[in-house]
Amino acid sequence: MNRSPLARIRNLSAAFAGLAVLSVARAAGAQPIPSTTASTTYHRRQVDGVSIFYREAGSKDAPTIVLLHGFPSSSREFDTLIPLLATRYHLIAPDFPGFGQSEAPPLSAYQYTFEHLAETTGQLLDALRINKFSLYIHDYGAPVGLRMIVAHPHTLQSLIVQNGNVYEAGLGAKWAKIAQYWADPKAHPEFVDAFLSWEATEQRHTAGTSHPERYNPDTWTDEFAHLSQPGQREIQAALLYDYRTNVASYPVWQAWLRQHKPPTLVAWGANDPSFIAAGATAFRQDVPNAEIHLLDAGHFALDEKTDEIASLIMKFMAEHVRSGREAAK
Repeated sequence: MNRSPLARIRNLSAAFAGLAVLSVARAAGAQPIPSTTASTTYHRRQVDGVSIFYREAGSKDAPTIVLLHGFPSSSREFDTLIPLLATRYHLIAPDFPGFGQSEAPPLSAYQYTFEHLAETTGQLLDALRINKFSLYIHDYGAPVGLRMIVAHPHTLQSLIVQNGNVYEAGLGAKWAKIAQYWADPKAHPEFVDAFLSWEATEQRHTAGTSHPERYNPDTWTDEFAHLSQPGQREIQAALLYDYRTNVASYPVWQAWLRQHKPPTLVAWGANDPSFIAAGATAFRQDVPNAEIHLLDAGHFALDEKTDEIASLIMKFMAEHVRSGREAAK
């Protein structure tokens, strides 16, 4: 079949363009991780008297991963991770009451304790009919998530830990000062001021990083704006004071891990000054087969290690969690 000279030129141009792309990909090394944003949706659900916001992505027929965020962030911290995992897994990432897009009732209307955050988050999963899941815990997400799985151990398929502390060995130097606030909160309002300050909000992201250029300053700008809203000081002061109950619960959670030994992946920013690297390696005391990776990153390791953490999760989940509808049984 004869083609016009213009058609032949277009075909040759497309072929050369394809070769150029292939050459660049080969020169760059490893292929990029598949990603999809097509299925990401945003929702609200009224549970426990509070409007809870959550992100959802991936096929509902796939195994579910519940992503629990840290302080002072929200499910937004998983924005770069979710598209990488959504190609194979169903993702649910809620905002805790008082955080992100979820409702922030005053202390008179909602009791801000980690026990209550766990109850509310559990009710959300019940409302969504999610009764089997893997759990990703970061920072505040750790005490919330551990309370959930200790209360309902049959729900957990695997545990993914990213700078979510469960051991006293993991508490950095600042926690000695915070303990003074726990002992007498009225005498130490300056600890709350420092905890909610602009400097602390920025350094939660940038402290310990070798690559500050990878950090988006909009992240801590938005977090500080949220912390500056009316009522936030009281909410966050209540949770900071209640954090003492998490440290007191460490032995209970450690005993649970020893008894159940869930498949566990630890991907930890090793330069985190708040939850130091010893908190990562301590998991081997109770889960000897835990897969532990110390990353050259800080507290919000996802800010600069998204691809690496996603790859670790993909490999870990493929080895430990059944795919498809079997995972929900």
